[in-house]
Amino acid sequence: MKIKENLKQNLDWYKNQSLETQLSLFGNFLEIAKILANQLMEEEVKEKAGIRYDREKPSSGRYSRWGSNPGSIRVGEEKVKIKVPRIHDNQSLITESPERYQKLRSIELPSESLMKKIILGLSQHDYQEVVKMGVESFGLSQSTVSKAFIEESTKALEEFEKRDLGLYDFIAIVIDGKYLSKENTVIALGITMSGEKIPLGFIQTTTENSKAVKGLLKDLLKRNFKYTEGILTLLDGSKGLRKAVDETFGNYALVQRCQWHKRENVLSYLSQEQQNNYRGKLQRAYSEPDYQTASRKLKEIITELMKINRSAARSLEEGLEETLTIHRLGLVEQLGRSFTTTNLIENLNSQLKKYLGRVKRWMNSEMRSRWMAAALLQIEKRMRKVNNYEKLQLLRTALKTELKIKQKKAA
Repeated sequence: MKIKENLKQNLDWYKNQSLETQLSLFGNFLEIAKILANQLMEEEVKEKAGIRYDREKPSSGRYSRWGSNPGSIRVGEEKVKIKVPRIHDNQSLITESPERYQKLRSIELPSESLMKKIILGLSQHDYQEVVKMGVESFGLSQSTVSKAFIEESTKALEEFEKRDLGLYDFIAIVIDGKYLSKENTVIALGITMSGEKIPLGFIQTTTENSKAVKGLLKDLLKRNFKYTEGILTLLDGSKGLRKAVDETFGNYALVQRCQWHKRENVLSYLSQEQQNNYRGKLQRAYSEPDYQTASRKLKEIITELMKINRSAARSLEEGLEETLTIHRLGLVEQLGRSFTTTNLIENLNSQLKKYLGRVKRWMNSEMRSRWMAAALLQIEKRMRKVNNYEKLQLLRTALKTELKIKQKKAA
């Protein structure tokens, strides 16, 4: 109990310090780990041998302090040198280290912690500088870290590429291409009936061409991706993505074009003053929950744009109906926030850029794939469910009706 009280007092003191002090202490977290370890061991020594130089000793003076020996504890994957106090038993004449030292030495984080440390913002090139901040440490070299990460990320890539997708009940798939670390990568993100976001696969390709993307989707089918109960596909408007979806899923897929991409494409043809005006008009039209009302307002905007900029008008007109798929299904109020744009995957892309952007040099495509898979698996664990996921059964029913998929009879 006393240990907990002391630790609580230390934490309370820490929280009351200035931001600069807190950051300074956090930057020396390995030193703080040493302090906490020493405090734990010192408490045990006090319980057995009493306070240093105090004449009154516990247990009738059975135990005595007996100097210290060099030792180490593990903080994550880093071994840190510490001094380990010794306790002499005057009855058995045995000198031992505190029991808590053995417990501290037995604490080991799983190998995944190394993955997190590197993937979530710490590149291999920065490793030694960061982990040795303010403390002399030993046990891991730069080459050891690199080797360990290669081994773990290779496992991650194998796990990612062989994951059985038949274990999930998917209702939607988002496909988007982004430049990550100066290379175009197309990523597929699946949405399950329970609202989870599951990264499905990725390819490195120069463009979003249908042949490459179709190869990505065919690989998902080999891993038992189910779509015959109807699948909503969210796309940015790329013809290559659309063709790949049609050729892979056929009549079992319904396309929702991203309203955000459509709006930005239209605005790109307009002057700054016109953009300010029509951004609001387009947003208000798409915000209408009723399909007929939204369609009418968008067609009115097309008529207006024809008079001032025919290119902008034709951009809005192209594929307009597919930007209103969720409207047509009557689910804007229930699921429009998540399923009318490709924002579901934008957050994933931004995190990938944040993490992979720290890598200064890609040795080869295999390295890129390992890091990509490792990052996706780490990000997946922190992704929240889609908004209003409890309503996804409504989407499944609507998809089956729209696509004329027969309902399964109850057994």
